[in-house]
Amino acid sequence: MGADSLFIVLEATLAVGVISMNLLVCATVYLHKELRTLTNYLIACLALADLSVGALAVPCSILLTLDLTVCFYGCLLLACFPLITTQFSVFVLLAIAINTHLKIRQPSRYSILVTKKRVTLAIAFCWILALIIGFTPVMGWNSSGTFVALTTNFTIPAERSILREISLLGFFPRPFKVMIPANHSWTSVAPCSFRSVISFNYMVYFMFFCWTLLPLLVMLGIYTDSFRIVRQYFNSQQFRSAKRSEIQTAKTLFLMVGLFCLCWLPLNVVNSLVFFCPACSLPSWLGNLVVVLSHLNSLINPMVYALRKKDFGNALRAVFVRVMCAAKYKSCISKSKVGPVFHMTSP
Repeated sequence: MGADSLFIVLEATLAVGVISMNLLVCATVYLHKELRTLTNYLIACLALADLSVGALAVPCSILLTLDLTVCFYGCLLLACFPLITTQFSVFVLLAIAINTHLKIRQPSRYSILVTKKRVTLAIAFCWILALIIGFTPVMGWNSSGTFVALTTNFTIPAERSILREISLLGFFPRPFKVMIPANHSWTSVAPCSFRSVISFNYMVYFMFFCWTLLPLLVMLGIYTDSFRIVRQYFNSQQFRSAKRSEIQTAKTLFLMVGLFCLCWLPLNVVNSLVFFCPACSLPSWLGNLVVVLSHLNSLINPMVYALRKKDFGNALRAVFVRVMCAAKYKSCISKSKVGPVFHMTSP
């Protein structure tokens, strides 16, 4: 099995796992009213972002490795979808960090500052901003020159075959010819790959330095300040009893941010190496490896939260058992004794 074939198999397997796991997280939050807190609402939004990675980003990544011959903007759209889902994940992680910090720093005003309506507006803003950033290459910051250099002669075999049939019926004396310049990027067709349409100026300076590294540094500062507050007031019995769950949540979310860095930074480092050192030769398998590692993060997130949050993990297992019972034995649901046995005290 070649490197590309192995990459496709790994990506397809990963897509199934990512979609299944994050659907389970969304179903758990929906079915269990006890879990409908603002923090878990943000976790569900992160699960939706990870779900879009499995449903959109991974298939697009597979298509980009097949070197399909498509038009420029068709290839550009395939390359932009993974950028949108990644950027939305970064913004949701930032929103979760801010929410956790407000819980710890201003507990008395938390319910006033953070409402469901404001969180919904913040998530909508994150989606809109992620769409704008991800579709920036469509607006002009792309590598159309590189793509046109790879362009073959523009042909439309489907249209030609249809027109040939029409001409045989006697409507036209000969097939109709479409006179379109082959150097137009929107009509040019060439083997589609990520590097042929996405500018590395955009990937390194805009996506990595500006919209990935900077938000991650802000998150690091937020969690550092949160843990400083925890250490400062740790001897307070009131703080210790009231904020124990928030401290545990902060540790879990900080771990998720660390795993995000571990999974996504190698891909950005490889892109930076390609950009700043064009003469450096990197093995092709390394590019595939860092892409798989970045998508693996979408499978790790729900697992970490389920393992670290006992109440969430119990509910997740309960929903999983019920789904498995429904798939195998329809009568098992009514007989199953597994249920959400936990109590939530945080807002």
